[in-house]
Amino acid sequence: MITNELVNVPERTNVYRAALKEAMGILADDERTIFLGQTVGFPGSRFTFGTLEDIPAEKRIELPIMEDTQMGMSIGMALEGYIPVTVYPRVDFLLLASNQLVNHLDKMHEMSRGQHDPHVIIRAVVGSRNPIYPGPQHCQDHTGAFTSMLQRVNVTRLTQPEQIVPAYQRALERKGPSLLIEYGDLHFK
Repeated sequence: MITNELVNVPERTNVYRAALKEAMGILADDERTIFLGQTVGFPGSRFTFGTLEDIPAEKRIELPIMEDTQMGMSIGMALEGYIPVTVYPRVDFLLLASNQLVNHLDKMHEMSRGQHDPHVIIRAVVGSRNPIYPGPQHCQDHTGAFTSMLQRVNVTRLTQPEQIVPAYQRALERKGPSLLIEYGDLHFK
């Protein structure tokens, strides 16, 4: 049901959001990480920018809407020794980067005969349906489809706050790419 009624969100610390901020801080402490995507440098998405605002500005690259190019840039940066944390404010937007994700990042290890395994951390959010429904193209959960298509990219659903920090630490420590799916509605619980 679509509603235009604004819901009063309580002003309290959200444990899911707090865990994301902690995880982003841990990632930022690694000198190899760089954050790139939409709303990483400037406010826009409360799901992403609000959890990155404490990250030094020199570690964040704001990009225009160009999802496929963003993933390509992330792969290139990883091949140069960076660990890009590439941010997609909606999983729906990640669909537009599927070419780079499925055909390049996921297959790079095989295509290079084991010489390259780009260490990319992909952060994507299933958009919230509350307090305002954004429409079906902004809140779909494509985790199952990505899990089915990807062989080397480790896909993790973050449905509980206590999963977040360990999952991002594993993504930082592991060799190869990771896709972590967050849930916008949990920012309000």
